[in-house]
Amino acid sequence: MLRMLDGFRFRRGDSVIHRLDPRIKGLYAIVMMVAAMLYSEFYAMVFLALLPIPLVFLARVRKEWLRSLKGSAFFASFIFLINLITGYLYAGLVLTSETIFYSLSMTLRFIILMESFSLFFLTTIPDDLSLALEKIGIPHDFCFAFTSAIRFVPDLALEIQSIMDAQKSRGLELEKGSFMERVRNYIPILVPMLIRSFQRSLELAEAMESRAYGAQKKRTSLYELKMTRSDYIALGLILLFLFTIVSLRFFIPPS
Repeated sequence: MLRMLDGFRFRRGDSVIHRLDPRIKGLYAIVMMVAAMLYSEFYAMVFLALLPIPLVFLARVRKEWLRSLKGSAFFASFIFLINLITGYLYAGLVLTSETIFYSLSMTLRFIILMESFSLFFLTTIPDDLSLALEKIGIPHDFCFAFTSAIRFVPDLALEIQSIMDAQKSRGLELEKGSFMERVRNYIPILVPMLIRSFQRSLELAEAMESRAYGAQKKRTSLYELKMTRSDYIALGLILLFLFTIVSLRFFIPPS
């Protein structure tokens, strides 16, 4: 599951997707989320799940993107089982094809969200994301906290994995024993993790103080976000896609 967080770490590249304005990529992720919420039909969800694949190949982040999907397999399986059991009980202890397809659709909905936002974070520089958030009126302190979390959460996940590997090499058993024994076995994992988290917080606070963070209320940026022709083309395609899915859902009656 920790590999899922690694799929949200920015990967530097020079692809068409990397060069897009972060506001355009953020709009794409939001539109995909809206589309996943509007539809629940199985074949529509399959189409939406396949839609980001060409973009992943254009961005050349296939391995990292697949790693995030593999890491989310546990949650996807959990969502499928919960919906399957709920539908089975609701139908009077009868397992129907409708229940199976509905459970698959809800699982695909989660996968679509993972795909879209993973692609967004893999191809968007955190500093550019902060600038984009400031452009839409969000205070800089909130932008800084958000981008700092994006930077440090995947690093923390890697450190947790390193701590677990180190403790396993010393003979710590995490998969054996009763439930309470497993809980107690995770204490040698939690203590170093908390200590390292506090260390990171102190290092970040000292770095902010040394750079006089907050000394001036009106901030300036070295770089400014500017829309290019590619951004406007991508914006038009995204808005066309949004108009299409909304029209098909609400204004065009099924045949």
